Amino acid sequence: MYLWIKALHIVFIASWFAGLFYLPRIYVNLAQESNPAVVERLLGMARRLLRFTTILAVPALLLGIWLWLGYGIRGGWLHAKLALVILVIGYHHACGSLLKKFEAGQNKRSHKWFRYFNEVPVLLLLAIVILVVVKPF
Repeated sequence: MYLWIKALHIVFIASWFAGLFYLPRIYVNLAQESNPAVVERLLGMARRLLRFTTILAVPALLLGIWLWLGYGIRGGWLHAKLALVILVIGYHHACGSLLKKFEAGQNKRSHKWFRYFNEVPVLLLLAIVILVVVKPF
């Protein structure tokens, strides 16, 4: 059963991160766009993607908790990984907050800022995968 849970956890994590990779790319376009029809279409895309990404995050996190508590996974690397997972959850939340600002017409950030913001989940995923695979401590 352990390997099934682990496989599903990986699939949901990959899917969750795919959404976290793409959502800020929509924000890059929103920050540059002035055509109201295009802005509304991009906002709709962002809303649907955030909703779907949130749905994917739930089983990813629950399966991770099951692996941790149900199978007694331990180690210093796990504490670091859990800290990074908390940052991923914070990033996800930040994406939702940014969408609300776009919807209210209150975005003050440039498309360049969103390009940098878009790199954060890549770095977090890289660090998490290294911790899980290499287990450096």
